[in-house]
Amino acid sequence: QVQLVESGGGLVQAGGSLRLSCAASGRTFTGYAMGWFRQAPGKEREIVGAIGWSAGITYYADSVKGRFTISRDNAKNTVYLQMNSLKPEDTAIYYCAAGRLPMAARNIDTWGQGTQVTVSS
Repeated sequence: QVQLVESGGGLVQAGGSLRLSCAASGRTFTGYAMGWFRQAPGKEREIVGAIGWSAGITYYADSVKGRFTISRDNAKNTVYLQMNSLKPEDTAIYYCAAGRLPMAARNIDTWGQGTQVTVSS
């Protein structure tokens, strides 16, 4: 099974940017769709975006469209989440996931451990 490790979280002011990375190891990265999810305190985990194996298919939650971009480098077994124009409501723990599209819970094989993103106003 593939293992996932997120990095790049931190504290940023509103309007700022962060780039999260998710590095995969173990079983081959090949063929997996990848997704980013987030969970804010007291709220359920929600999908942020997803990308197919060939990167030809991407999905974004309405709340992040136009601000966040998901990409992947299959040669490096890494998926990225570029977050621009961050808002305080983007504050959450961000999780990387590997599985199949659509990135519903039933289609996810592996979760990362999460990385904290905090946006100050």
